[in-house]
Amino acid sequence: MTRWTSDQLPNLAGKTAVITGANSGLGLETAQALGRAGAHVVLAVRNVAKGEQAAGSVPGSAEVRRLDLGDLASVREFAGAWDGEISMLINNAGVMFPPEGLTRDGFEIQFGTNHLGHFALTNLLIDQVTDRVVTVSSSLHRSVKGIRWEDPNFTGAYDPQKTYGQSKLANLLFTLELQRRLTEAGSAVRATAAHPGYAATNLQSHAGNSLLRRLMAVGNLIAAQPAAAGALPTLFAATQDIPGASYVGPDGPFEMRGSPTLVGRTQAASDPEAAQRLWTLSEHLTGITFPMAEKS
Repeated sequence: MTRWTSDQLPNLAGKTAVITGANSGLGLETAQALGRAGAHVVLAVRNVAKGEQAAGSVPGSAEVRRLDLGDLASVREFAGAWDGEISMLINNAGVMFPPEGLTRDGFEIQFGTNHLGHFALTNLLIDQVTDRVVTVSSSLHRSVKGIRWEDPNFTGAYDPQKTYGQSKLANLLFTLELQRRLTEAGSAVRATAAHPGYAATNLQSHAGNSLLRRLMAVGNLIAAQPAAAGALPTLFAATQDIPGASYVGPDGPFEMRGSPTLVGRTQAASDPEAAQRLWTLSEHLTGITFPMAEKS
């Protein structure tokens, strides 16, 4: 079987892709591939200077806009300044295993950035999206059994691995409920999710535990696939004709590396009631709601 690569991307001339966290790692590889395919790429990044440097490596048309997913005011500012259609909104940015901390709005930093920031951004932009919303999750969603409903911030009980796993589970539940709402609204937009397998990026370098940082650095050298390969599931989820709510990952052993394909998820990540409950909680926490009316 022929392995799918970014060389098989369709011609994306005239399409606009917004990619969060696109100044490095998977986000930058995604931006470069979409740029080569002809898309106009918007790097939505917290550090504009780093974003401008990264944009210089993106072929074709690219621009940089500031976006801090850990600050809902910044999310609103980014969305409020947007004008025009978005073919692909790629919710890629994330933090992994950081020291305990809070977003500007008081949310646990991984849940607040990885899930709530993207939840807010997507709902504020969804009326302008014409094709696809792709949210990058992780196989580590399997490390938790469910959302900690009464205390998603893990107040007084911070565990970086569990909070990361919860945020990645939330990404999948968000995709599931977003697709349900899009379908009920009669929208042709599809919500999909992807995970990169084990890819060598600088995401792992922000772990608060120094031993864990060293172990992951060694893993990046001997076990991980390159970031360009890790970006393939995202590119596949963004451009290929797959069903809404699909989840794409590598086809190799344990989904750690390989060619992109549709993959499974845990029962907790497939629960429509939990997806609706998370949506309601996220609306309450962010004050941002789904703007599309249901189709009559």
